[in-house]
Amino acid sequence: MSNAMRQKMADTIRFLAADMVQQANSGHPGAPMGLADIAVVLSEHMSHNPKNPKWLNRDRLVFSGGHGTGLIYSLYYLWGYGLQIDDLKNFRQLDSKTPGHPEYGHTAGIEITTGPLGQGIANAVGFAMASKYVGNKVNSETANMIDHNVYCLCGDGDLEEGISYEACSVAGHMGLDNLILIYDSNRITIEGSTELSLSENIRDRFESQNWAVLEIDGHNFEEIDGALTQAKTISRPVLIIANTVIAKGGGKMEGSHHAHGAPLGDEVIKTAKISAGFDPEVTFAVSDDVLERFRCAIEKGDLAEREWKHRLKELPLSEQNEAYEQLMNPDFERIVWPAFEKADATRNTNGIILNAIAKAIPGFLGGSADLGPSNKTELKDMGDFPKGKNIHFGIREHAMASITNAMALYGPIIPFSATFFVFSDYLKPAARIAALAGIQQFFIWTHDSIGVGEDGPTHQPIEHLSQFRALPNFYVYRPADGAENVKCWQKALSMKRSPSAFVCSRQNLSILPKALKGNVENGGYLLVEEENASITLMASGSEVSLAIETAQLLAAQGVKANVVSVPCFDLLLEEPQSYIDSIIKPSTKKVAIEAARGLEWYRFADTVIAMDSFGASAPAELLFERFGFNAEAIASKIV
Repeated sequence: MSNAMRQKMADTIRFLAADMVQQANSGHPGAPMGLADIAVVLSEHMSHNPKNPKWLNRDRLVFSGGHGTGLIYSLYYLWGYGLQIDDLKNFRQLDSKTPGHPEYGHTAGIEITTGPLGQGIANAVGFAMASKYVGNKVNSETANMIDHNVYCLCGDGDLEEGISYEACSVAGHMGLDNLILIYDSNRITIEGSTELSLSENIRDRFESQNWAVLEIDGHNFEEIDGALTQAKTISRPVLIIANTVIAKGGGKMEGSHHAHGAPLGDEVIKTAKISAGFDPEVTFAVSDDVLERFRCAIEKGDLAEREWKHRLKELPLSEQNEAYEQLMNPDFERIVWPAFEKADATRNTNGIILNAIAKAIPGFLGGSADLGPSNKTELKDMGDFPKGKNIHFGIREHAMASITNAMALYGPIIPFSATFFVFSDYLKPAARIAALAGIQQFFIWTHDSIGVGEDGPTHQPIEHLSQFRALPNFYVYRPADGAENVKCWQKALSMKRSPSAFVCSRQNLSILPKALKGNVENGGYLLVEEENASITLMASGSEVSLAIETAQLLAAQGVKANVVSVPCFDLLLEEPQSYIDSIIKPSTKKVAIEAARGLEWYRFADTVIAMDSFGASAPAELLFERFGFNAEAIASKIV
């Protein structure tokens, strides 16, 4: 393709982005205009099918700078993913297909929800990791079914966020040779020049993390093309430092930090269009020759997918074909669920359950942030990633959760990640994205309360249950024993558009009474029922056994109490009032017990016995005594 044509295509993207932001009177024109030249050449290199955005072997493109939606939506319109010019005109408006940041499941072609800076870099690492695992399962020496690349566009802000250090360290360590990160180095942030806050040598940083680094003029088509061509031949992840000018082609706003997050202005845009040979009075202009060149992606991608499907039909090995089918169509009926007959910590029972699922489901895998022995997440005899199922994320909680978000959206992968519950603080942004985007991944969080003991208040989660129960479309399971743990997993696996968290104890928990076990799918159930009870005790996890002990003590005093186990507060909230009244009797005094902050329990309870401090350092049994979590102390507060 001639550079003159490339230039016309790039300018089309520039002015579409500028017009979108101008019409919305909101948005970020600078990055889309600066990246337009790269986007045009990247279009020539990418293998994807606008007819089928879910084709497994497509190249993935992640926009870590999610604010650059002027570029994103322009590309997806031009490529033919179903957006129309009217959608671009409706940018950032209510119920449009073109919201302010890209949202997975909302706009065809968007691989994952980004926006919070740095997330997309970790997501790209996750896509690359997922492809390596799947490739190891289905590729052979004669037929590679998974051989695509992962591209990610990022900016200075992404690289300043700590998550990018974590994620790029993982990628370099694993030698992800299908990952290409394109750094839009325009040296501009909202406040001005990056010199205000950034002075490190980016090349040295990435080379020290085992990345190959190429550097180009991000507006020189030959250099862009050469770098992308070379990057695909390098046997480790590649960073392309593209030196660009923010708002390139934007007249007097070119190179200005004011172009980052504000409309350029009608007159500036008109003047810029005249300079580029565009009609200044026409907005959202796309000439036929430009659209035809971009829409070649449809025919090219459809042909690539048809050729891939032909290879799939002729897999030379029955084992290879069977592996592919099992990955793509997991049979959950194959899971042999364990039974538990003795007191145990739910981190232990959960570990046994993880192994049972992983043995039956080829795509179920995951790991811990260097806490596998403590989280009990080792998948025994199942090997290490990328050929095996145990992923060693290192002490990188935030990147871990964002990586597994992308792995979950890759296709046939069902991932989990794990750490201590108190360190869920480090990954909260990724957990929020999982809930927002409806990503089914599983968070394993152990050491769930002051029961952590001697490690003290820095390691004792207090407010964390309340925080995650407040998160929409996020389901927190806190099982009280192994049998509840199994039922929680069975429910969570059925929820395909929601993330789930398993909050598990370090200390042993008693086996619950067997007669009334069940109804975990409702979030809560009546565990102990007394005729004419005057009190209902509610609890989750380790405090359920304490509630039973308290009920027994009250019974000895002539006071009858029901006990309700609530392994998933979020599910209980979704139940009709009639069900809630059937287990939490309106006529009773309602008391919630939780060794955490517990403010959400006032939704159901008259009295909440909970924590109002950060705990202390001592053996667990002494801490429960100190903070009033024993039957005698609780009984004295409610009668």
